[in-house]
Amino acid sequence: MNHSLKSQASFVYLASQSPRRAELLGQLCVPLRKLTPLECGFKSGSQALQDELLRLEELERAQPGEGALDYVQRVTLSKFKAALALSDSYPHFEHHNPVLSADTTVAFGGEILGKPLSAQEAIGMLERLSGQTHEVFTSVVVGTYVGFEQRLSHSWVEFAHLSSKQMEAYVQTLEWSGKAGGYGIQGRAASFITSIKGSYSGIMGLPLFETSELLRPFGLTP
Repeated sequence: MNHSLKSQASFVYLASQSPRRAELLGQLCVPLRKLTPLECGFKSGSQALQDELLRLEELERAQPGEGALDYVQRVTLSKFKAALALSDSYPHFEHHNPVLSADTTVAFGGEILGKPLSAQEAIGMLERLSGQTHEVFTSVVVGTYVGFEQRLSHSWVEFAHLSSKQMEAYVQTLEWSGKAGGYGIQGRAASFITSIKGSYSGIMGLPLFETSELLRPFGLTP
């Protein structure tokens, strides 16, 4: 993106329903407005909203032979483009304020571990991660209609050996729901982790160093 085309922004549009990403942006003291189907006028419970959410879910479906690195960058960029398309329905959308999208994926043994759809699937993922080191990729895109820039955070997380009782107790908390790899580092699963190499905030879902670098040209960092 041509930095000369950027102007001072007053906030960032967050194209994510994740409360964790909103919280992390708050750590940077960055004002935000959500840019999601609900904020763009889709009525709760409507068929139109369900159709839009299904379309967004389809973006997250891994393509045949797609590796974790390519996957996370493609999905993040697709979410960014989808958010720009939604912005036409956003009341009084301000085009000079940037849009931020992000996506996180967990990879183990070259395989993408997405968001488990059931408790049984979550336990299966925890069984694979137990006593092992896995990778976490988080991609961030920030931009406007003029253009965008993308950054990647790559981290490694080592799990202790987990007992069946530990895994079953964790799954009962429902913290695994909606989380890549079936766990959230900011919750009870922190007690499973013996070491981290990389970005803690990136593992949470929004790497703050890379994000601040992308927001700085817009005047949105401390």
